[in-house]
Amino acid sequence: MTLAEKTRLAHQLLNEQYGIQAIYGYKDPMHELVGTILSHRTTHDNEVTAYRTMRDRFPTWEAVRDAPLADLIAAIHTANYPEVKAPYIQQLLRVLIAERGEANIDFLADLSTEDAMQWLNRLPGIGPKTSTLLLLFTFHKPVLPVDTHVHRVTQRIGIIGPKVSAGKAHDLLLAVLPADAVELFNFHKHFYWHGQRVCTWYTPKCGQCVLALHCDYLQSGKTMVLSSTPVRKK
Repeated sequence: MTLAEKTRLAHQLLNEQYGIQAIYGYKDPMHELVGTILSHRTTHDNEVTAYRTMRDRFPTWEAVRDAPLADLIAAIHTANYPEVKAPYIQQLLRVLIAERGEANIDFLADLSTEDAMQWLNRLPGIGPKTSTLLLLFTFHKPVLPVDTHVHRVTQRIGIIGPKVSAGKAHDLLLAVLPADAVELFNFHKHFYWHGQRVCTWYTPKCGQCVLALHCDYLQSGKTMVLSSTPVRKK
């Protein structure tokens, strides 16, 4: 079986496990963008609470931009690392409003995928994960977000190499998957859920895994050293 065939087989098995989903996300692109920054290394509930509190205290994006930093940090404190995320959000808003005249990124819908990615990735605090989540979830562009769960599961199965970074994984996986937003959304969501629920970092539930027969990590006796799964400190 080639790596491309293995990728498509794993995708098919997880489609059967979790069911095909329609693309969904926040309707407001700015909500998706800032919400994605807040979502890093925290739970969905914490992200939602942080976003809601921030907008309650600072109803306009200009108010968020101009808020005392300590007050913005306090408003988003439910999201992990608010002291890191708050300055990024304010820097992003300063650049966006200065360039566009308002905090509005609806124009990305009219750009090519490549141009939209390039424009987003030069903004403060915005990397490939945030860009791809926004472009796929909100604008339905054919990109593939590779977060920690997607990275870990694809490495353990052997779809990507043990030292391949999440950024490089995006390009490798796109090369063997259909350039279709719905297909890529389901690939992302299913591998994300599988990493959360079954193929967890420290104690993967291999006995419950529909990918077990095809998993390089399991076949190695769980001894493979992978860049996506750092050794737990004792």
